[in-house]
Amino acid sequence: MNLKGRDYIATQDWTTEELQYLIDRSSELKGQFKTGKAHRLLQDKTIFLFFLDKSTRTRNSFEAGATQLGAHAHFIDASTSQMAHGESPKDMGVILSSYGHGIAIRHDLFPGEGNTLMREVARHSDVPVINMQCDIDHPCQTLADLMTMQEIFGRDLKGLKLAVSWAYAPSYAKPMSVPQGLITLMPRFGVDVTLAHPPGYELLPDQLELAHANAEAGGGKFEIVDNMEDSFEGAHVVYPKSWGAFDYFKKPEEGLALAKQYDNWICDDRLMKLADQNVKYMHCLPADRGNEVTDEVIDGIHSVVYQEAENRLHTCKAIMAETM
Repeated sequence: MNLKGRDYIATQDWTTEELQYLIDRSSELKGQFKTGKAHRLLQDKTIFLFFLDKSTRTRNSFEAGATQLGAHAHFIDASTSQMAHGESPKDMGVILSSYGHGIAIRHDLFPGEGNTLMREVARHSDVPVINMQCDIDHPCQTLADLMTMQEIFGRDLKGLKLAVSWAYAPSYAKPMSVPQGLITLMPRFGVDVTLAHPPGYELLPDQLELAHANAEAGGGKFEIVDNMEDSFEGAHVVYPKSWGAFDYFKKPEEGLALAKQYDNWICDDRLMKLADQNVKYMHCLPADRGNEVTDEVIDGIHSVVYQEAENRLHTCKAIMAETM
């Protein structure tokens, strides 16, 4: 399958066959990494990693992955670049694509900004643009999530129940992109997704419409409930995670006050007992321990967060190797 030159901005832009191909390539690269087999598929190539937000797993999976592929990754803190002074997406796309072979961007802070910027850069770039997380989707994370679920449950996920639930965090308004990425991607592979959140934490309407449409097309189900208990009931995978309320991303104090009203939305052993006996706990990390989830759960026998995080390296490598 020839994917050279393709942008990877949203999983919705790719067919299920193409996404499955990326997962299969990720598995191959994971095996080669484990056995110490060299796979320098991008010798002497360069990718620019442009960050407008903080990162641990995303930055390091791309930097380590690029090195293992024989490429070099340039880390760029947006605050130290001319974008901080208003440089246009056009100039950025034209110039950086003339310097290297790929551009990856993380811009997830405020709704309506990140995805728009990425697509504008891509419009003026001659090399693939990769979304390292925006306001709409986190397609590197959800591809790794899908890979992890297939490793555990097998390639055919039809009938699997996934609970995607809001959970309390007192730190900051986290992006909506992970839950949106999950509800739009997983039903395409036959997964039955239940979304749970308190009032005020609705996801973007167009992403909800996509989730319903993808469920109908992919044979999965999508429903929304207003409590964690209903979403966890009989679930095979639970993914409780905090995200910000749309109206409060630029009103941090008010947003934290709203979240505090629902500080009992925590993934604990009581909730886990409502799920399937072999349920798996997943999270994109970092999880807010003691708020989003108890130590008993995240460090317990049902947690697969480290397997999930490990797969970030190999899915990032597959995306770079196939598009660059």
